[in-house]
Amino acid sequence: MIRLNAALAGILVVCALALVTSQHKARKLFVELQKQQDQARQLEVEYGQLQLEQSTWAMHSRVEKIAANNLQMRVPPATRVHLVPPLPAPAKP
Repeated sequence: MIRLNAALAGILVVCALALVTSQHKARKLFVELQKQQDQARQLEVEYGQLQLEQSTWAMHSRVEKIAANNLQMRVPPATRVHLVPPLPAPAKP
């Protein structure tokens, strides 16, 4: 009987240690998950800011102003503009 109690006590200690270890791992993983979610939110904010900056830099009026001032480009007269029609779509078999 004493052996059985000692064996059960040993099993109980092993189970308790396993429980504590698994809870500790779960908490560490949860903290890591929160850090990753925070980083994802920060990256989403930065991506939105970069999209806004890109749209600002690519504004038609800004590009036209730089082309005219820095590159001395100008819009060609209408008589020099030739429109090229698109190719017809290939027939589907």
